[in-house]
Amino acid sequence: MELVGKHAIVTGGGSGIGAAIARALAAEGALVTITGRRADALAETAASAPGLFPLQMDVTDEASVADGIAGAVSARGPIQICVPNAGIAEGRALHKTTTEVWRQTMATNLDGAFLTIRESLTSMRQAGWGRVIAVASIAGLKGLKGAPAYSASKHGMVGLIRALSADYAGQEITFNALCPAYVDTDIITRNVTSISQRAGVSEDKARDMMVGLNPHGRLIAPDEVASAALWLCRKGSESINGQAIQIAGGEI
Repeated sequence: MELVGKHAIVTGGGSGIGAAIARALAAEGALVTITGRRADALAETAASAPGLFPLQMDVTDEASVADGIAGAVSARGPIQICVPNAGIAEGRALHKTTTEVWRQTMATNLDGAFLTIRESLTSMRQAGWGRVIAVASIAGLKGLKGAPAYSASKHGMVGLIRALSADYAGQEITFNALCPAYVDTDIITRNVTSISQRAGVSEDKARDMMVGLNPHGRLIAPDEVASAALWLCRKGSESINGQAIQIAGGEI
């Protein structure tokens, strides 16, 4: 229970990786504000474990982020653990990528991380201790075929984390990014349908295509990503800073 009394915020905390990280932090004693756009999903996740507090917030809206985080700080104290996790993933060739799709991807994945971290840093600096753990992707370290907008947004997130680690080096605040490969979440389910339709294959075949891209031949469990996030919050991780940690079954 190393995190008793610490306030964490996890964007996109109503499902998937975000929910897994939120539960892991709460199990260690943290008070965890989970955010998202769907109030029903947030409420369901919050009811699944003690220590979780739902907050409807849109990371693409600056005022929503500023007001939401200010309210969370007022209710539960300064944020000391910030997990910008909210994101969207859509595979689309560049010549088929509209400006609207490009901007929405950047607004959610990159701008959302920027706004969440910026607003959290105010109270984090006052507290004198903090952990920023961005949920990026293996696509933040390599070009993901068929997903240039998504890859660009995640590369931007990794760059942001590395720059912040340099800015705050020597202080008790660390910045790291988690870079998982294909994780067993609702995003996979949605992409299975999309790939099946585009490639003209069955949904089972489409799923196998994604599983096959993970070198260890299986989808990664959300709890595996959550375990890495928890490690970065525990004692002994103080010198882990500015890293893009692959959780990818041997991806190089």
